[in-house]
Amino acid sequence: MNKCLVTLSVCLAMLTTTNAISQNINQFYGGVGGGLGKAKIDDVKINEQLTNTGFTNTSVSDVNKDAAYKIFGGYQFNTYFGIEGGFFRLGQFGFKSVTTPTGSLSGQTVMDGANLDYVGTLPLNNQLSLLGRIGVDSVLARDSFTTTGAVFATNANPQIREANFKAGLGFSYKFNTSMSLRGEIERYRVNDAIGNRGDIDVATLSLVFPFGGTPPQQPKVVERIVYEPSPVVVVTEPAPLPVERIVIQEIQVPVLVLPVAQHLHVSFNSDVLFGFDRSTISPEGKAELDKFGNELNGLEYDQVAIDGHTDRIGTVAYNDSLSLLRAEAVKNYFVLRGVIPAQKIIAVGKGSSQPVTGVGACKGLHSSIDAIACLQPDRRVEVDVTGMKVVTQN
Repeated sequence: MNKCLVTLSVCLAMLTTTNAISQNINQFYGGVGGGLGKAKIDDVKINEQLTNTGFTNTSVSDVNKDAAYKIFGGYQFNTYFGIEGGFFRLGQFGFKSVTTPTGSLSGQTVMDGANLDYVGTLPLNNQLSLLGRIGVDSVLARDSFTTTGAVFATNANPQIREANFKAGLGFSYKFNTSMSLRGEIERYRVNDAIGNRGDIDVATLSLVFPFGGTPPQQPKVVERIVYEPSPVVVVTEPAPLPVERIVIQEIQVPVLVLPVAQHLHVSFNSDVLFGFDRSTISPEGKAELDKFGNELNGLEYDQVAIDGHTDRIGTVAYNDSLSLLRAEAVKNYFVLRGVIPAQKIIAVGKGSSQPVTGVGACKGLHSSIDAIACLQPDRRVEVDVTGMKVVTQN
């Protein structure tokens, strides 16, 4: 009696381009979402079926929207690809038709079931990604019909479970490594238990929670080297006094102001400067950079080199981009704080080309979380400072 027709046009994006900023890892996740389901009630079909049984439809009212929800879990294999399954309720939809001869026909259908989807991800920046999905659903449709007057129904409570296809399009916004927000529009192909096939469109907002993660690590200075060449001391002797005059006189030894060459090399833990997979400096990272900036007071800069490094998780293009963004972020922080002039700084992204860990390190680990922890030394930002610092000697 009721048939759900196409109401929205949804296309699945092909997500095969390279990663931009966000670095996803192999991990399980779960989530819950809620929103609105919408169906198209086929009033024309209802009228035709009433006419075929000798009734005339005088008016019809529809209930084509209802609350929808879903509970899901999945596994993210890499940056672009994941598998997701879950349970859902699409909503309850119905109609009421008033007829002549005097009577009425009311119908309701409740749709719920389970799904298994391929989910593709296309990161746009550090936090925002596009999502596309395609999969199969197993929908249980439970219909109920009530009649009054001369109208009757041969089967008042039909139901059917049938597998069909589904697809969707949306976005994901990562608040942090522990939670993301999704917004999606999905289309479910369904059978309404009396032979009518159609589509139900569902718009939802969901919260997603990854299982497991790498605990934050304290910032640490891996290496600091200070070179201070010995200065050349110039001794100034007072002029000899005339022989014929003997004068007792206090002699002022001049204060020597000497420039001393300095070279500092500091390696910062990127996981704390930015957080894993991010290029925005964290509050803890700003505190560490401020400490280092205070040590540079009074230095006349020759050159400052900032090199960003990543681990080998992800593609080469992605790692190069992320490491450069991190180096640029540190550069901009020093410049905006007035610590180092912009023209004295060179920021370079070296990606995963210069790992601290060995080539054979971190292989054969049982989980990606273990691999991330093992590769932590590779994720770093190195700062090299050369210049002259003025010191005084009596």
